[in-house]
Amino acid sequence: MDTFARMESEVRGYCRGWPTVFTSAQGSHMTDENGRTYLDFFAGAGTLNYGHNNPQLKRRLIDYLASDSIVHSLDMYTSAKRDFLERFNEYVLSPRGLDYKVQFPGPAGNNSVEAALKLARKYTGRETVVSFTNAFHGMTLGALAVTGNSMKRTGAGVPLGHGVAMPYDNYLDGRTPDFLLFDTMLDDSGSGLDKPAAVIVETVQGEGGINVATAEWLRGLQELCRRHEILLIVDDVQMGCGRTGPFFSFEEAGITPDIVCLSKSLSGYGLPFAVTLMRRELDVWEPGEHNGTFRGFNPAFVTAVGALEDYWAGQGMEKQTIAKGQQVQAALEEIALSHAGAVDSVRGRGLAWGLVMKDPETAPKVCGEAFKRGLLMETSGPEGEVVKLLPPLTVTEAELGRGLEIIADSVEAVRSTVTV
Repeated sequence: MDTFARMESEVRGYCRGWPTVFTSAQGSHMTDENGRTYLDFFAGAGTLNYGHNNPQLKRRLIDYLASDSIVHSLDMYTSAKRDFLERFNEYVLSPRGLDYKVQFPGPAGNNSVEAALKLARKYTGRETVVSFTNAFHGMTLGALAVTGNSMKRTGAGVPLGHGVAMPYDNYLDGRTPDFLLFDTMLDDSGSGLDKPAAVIVETVQGEGGINVATAEWLRGLQELCRRHEILLIVDDVQMGCGRTGPFFSFEEAGITPDIVCLSKSLSGYGLPFAVTLMRRELDVWEPGEHNGTFRGFNPAFVTAVGALEDYWAGQGMEKQTIAKGQQVQAALEEIALSHAGAVDSVRGRGLAWGLVMKDPETAPKVCGEAFKRGLLMETSGPEGEVVKLLPPLTVTEAELGRGLEIIADSVEAVRSTVTV
């Protein structure tokens, strides 16, 4: 542990809540160098939807590497890229009636977001992008400009311009009709709001505290964007790839975004991989106008194909995730009922859930108690007030049950300490 304290930047974060050195992982579990195994309800912040070292995907990856196949290719044509594009269309786009072009912007979610913002501005000739309260879209400058968290924004060190925040669904507790402020400002030439190039939204705000937008709100947002000729970008970096049930988190609302950002679990194996999807007519890039050295990481193409073929050939994954989500919801609501003085609410969709604590200082304490009992979780929300659950989609019912028992015990432990 001394090595990390001496050598690694103070910017390190997650490791501070889990003070141990991990050495191996399988499925829903991670093991440290002392031989202790932890149940993982963090899943790489949503990067490991299919678990650690998924054996089916690992076999494909090992075979690919053993055959001296292409690893790094920038945007050259490779058989691995072709296989991904064909399978992605076959298993994801075509069954949903989506006719998107696929851009490989770089390896991470922020690369996908930056490409989406640039493309929207290039296509419309406008500069302003509207985001929402408590949004999180990444740590690079363009993505930070449409992120709500003040601590993260301050870290930029420069002005973050050309972004305007509007109230997210239920931000004002239903005191005003949806989009009243936004619509009014768009219609008023004296409002000071330049006509936006795009609106960027998460259907479920993960880092913002598991804030869930209703289907009606999302449909209303799409209607507003179309009426005002504004592009709609859905950031599905964390909530896509099946996290909420369907492959895309926006499917439940029946909307069709103009641009979609995907990353995290897209490779299926924790390998860096991101894409930006766009309606065909939006693809106005000049060759090389937006690029990146690691936009052609072929091992990620290989494992992504495996994930699509193994988990998305039918509706089995979606149904299983929704059923497991109901198991989580029922358990969390029971915890909330038993500890009504400490728990404000329960919210989530699929296998993304949050236990909202009334006292923000309680949430990290609950996660700390969970770690002592062998469960990994993080907090989210503007004040870190939400105990956040992101288990792998492949987690078993028994593993879910065990993790939920640990959460209940952890809340009880924290409450007992406060009471004493």
